[in-house]
Amino acid sequence: MAHSDVIKAQIQNQQQQRELRDALVEMNKSHLDLAVLLFPDFEQNFSVVDDLRLPDPLPGFVEVQAAATKNNPELRVALASLRQTDQEVKVAWTAMLPSVGLDYFYGIDANQFAVRDRNGFATWGTRRRRPATAYMELGSRLQQGQAGGFAAAAGACRVELRTTPAPGDLRSFYDEAEASRTQLESLAQTAELASDSLRLTTLRYQAGEATVLEVVDAQNTLTLARNAYDDGQVRFQVAFANLQTLTGSF
Repeated sequence: MAHSDVIKAQIQNQQQQRELRDALVEMNKSHLDLAVLLFPDFEQNFSVVDDLRLPDPLPGFVEVQAAATKNNPELRVALASLRQTDQEVKVAWTAMLPSVGLDYFYGIDANQFAVRDRNGFATWGTRRRRPATAYMELGSRLQQGQAGGFAAAAGACRVELRTTPAPGDLRSFYDEAEASRTQLESLAQTAELASDSLRLTTLRYQAGEATVLEVVDAQNTLTLARNAYDDGQVRFQVAFANLQTLTGSF
């Protein structure tokens, strides 16, 4: 039984050694790619520090949408065009409303401006009110056509706004970032539990209550949990970067 456990441990160790060499090759390739991006003279004398931590909660979607409207040129132009056409529609429909006016005349209808005429009669009795004149003008067919054209333009702007990549991507990018961050919290808790499990299994092995294979299994579980957490970090950072391409930094 002991010899069988040793053989199983050796097989697992060889497998992990192969995976370690593959990981080192990938790490060196990533190091070279990063050197190409950072330095014009292909300098490789630098080190990378893993300072990733659990990210802060994302702001609400309303705040993100406001930041996108402010910082994204494509979305800002689409919204500005929609507001312009809406105002033109309102002006055009206002011009179609009837115009109502009232002309009111008031004065003295007499040959002379005096209290009494030459014969001594009072002239105030001749003062009279002239009748008022009211009129109403209706919008022309040309104005009606302009209003219809502006309304069609506003509808086209709304369709363009809905089909613009920026507004559609904004919601999907936000949902992806929020989901990946929530998943990252779960992965961090799993990694902590796996680390604690390895500690307890090691104590049991030192007390003679567990086999070495249980220790190895606990180590493998911790490795998988940490790898899953790293993959979750990559997923979140990519989703967060995609979101900030529309909103800018926040």
